[in-house]
Amino acid sequence: MSAAPIPDASPLVRIGELSRRQGVSPDLLRAWERRYGLLAPERTPGGFRLYSAEDEARVRAMRRGLARGLSAAAAARVALREPAPPEGPVPARALSAAREEIGAALESFRDVEAQTALDRLLATFSLATVLRDVVLPYLRDVGDRWEAGELSVAQEHFASVIIRGRLLGLARAWDTGIGPRALLACPPDERHDLGLVCFGLALRQHGWRITHLGPDTPVDVLRDVAADLDPALVVVCAETEPPMRAAIGEVEQLARRFNVAIAGRGATAELALSARVRLLQDAPVAAAARIAEGG
Repeated sequence: MSAAPIPDASPLVRIGELSRRQGVSPDLLRAWERRYGLLAPERTPGGFRLYSAEDEARVRAMRRGLARGLSAAAAARVALREPAPPEGPVPARALSAAREEIGAALESFRDVEAQTALDRLLATFSLATVLRDVVLPYLRDVGDRWEAGELSVAQEHFASVIIRGRLLGLARAWDTGIGPRALLACPPDERHDLGLVCFGLALRQHGWRITHLGPDTPVDVLRDVAADLDPALVVVCAETEPPMRAAIGEVEQLARRFNVAIAGRGATAELALSARVRLLQDAPVAAAARIAEGG
């Protein structure tokens, strides 16, 4: 099935979305804007403030200054004088070191250290970079080492639970806004949704609204929710092939009414062709970017 045209998303965001992306409360963002002139929002005809990528870059620079021990006033002066540029290539060594630090903490059951390392990453790099270059490679590595017997069940579960909780915290209020809506779910008997959550977070960065039904979702439930919400895109994701193969007949029926894609390692070209749905073959962050661009 050919994908339906997908509307462009505005790069401007409301203060709640800026707050969610950067982990800074709306009240504090308003205080930085009022006291230091850190932000320069545009206004809608109705008077709502809309913030740009440059505003977000200054918030990120402000957070870096505060993390280095600067006062709020000094951090704001630095951020205004040298706002963080659009993120370019990131040193592979820094990202590799971050993955190792987070992995060592999680595999030793040190929750606080892992969360602190994630805090530093999110204050320094964009969410897309953290997902693409740290979180997703680490999760793949955890799965491979667990299958090889190099990690215990306890270590794999602990790492997955901590990362999932953190990602869902970032996903708070990701269904708000005016952008197109994506409805995400895993089919019955598929209990791993971390890749799908990463995809949803990445798509949210492009202005989409996200409704995530999570693991082990009956397709008839997915169909009923789709009928209520009328999403621009429905994504069914499985990390192993049997759950996707078992659900593909119902997915085909769902695709008769909605724009449907399948994703994950359990989604194959054969299954996509049989159900006449789109196959998202890219990694989650790249797939989200392609969809947002209308590709």
